[in-house]
Amino acid sequence: MKIVRCGWSEKDDLYKKYHDDEWGKPVYDDETIFEFLVLESFQAGLSWYTILKKRENFKKAFEDFNYKKIANYSEDKVEELMNNAGIIRNRLKILATINNAQRFQEVQKEFGNFSKYIWNFVDGKPIINHPKTLQEVPATTVISDDLSKDLKKRRFKFLGSTVIYAHMQATGMVNDHLVYCHCK
Repeated sequence: MKIVRCGWSEKDDLYKKYHDDEWGKPVYDDETIFEFLVLESFQAGLSWYTILKKRENFKKAFEDFNYKKIANYSEDKVEELMNNAGIIRNRLKILATINNAQRFQEVQKEFGNFSKYIWNFVDGKPIINHPKTLQEVPATTVISDDLSKDLKKRRFKFLGSTVIYAHMQATGMVNDHLVYCHCK
């Protein structure tokens, strides 16, 4: 029997695995939430597929997305990252990642953990949508607008509403699997 997936995930095995194992599944640990914040911020203006192909390179370059280490990166480390052909070499995004690691820890101090803060925007439980077509899946919502605005107020960078909605999908805050998908 053929497994039926959301149409966007049929490109290759990398996409299928991501779709089946991660996308739309709730994530509550701060480490994985931060990883997706980094990946989604680098994705801005690019395809998610490009980021997925480079995910392991990002993981290595950013020391397993260790936000405590990233928050203290020096200019030398920024230059090292700028010379790393395995990642997206965008200085503003690299600097934003360092900034966001610092802001991430500030939110942790305020709320106990980042997960508690971010999941509060959806009352602690996933929003389950039932789109019939990819065209019914929005790029932003009122919630992603509000969360993005709050993050901006907290001085996070490269986390506009579209990036945040993609993050919400990636971390299962919202489930946009199509009604015919085996993961719905």
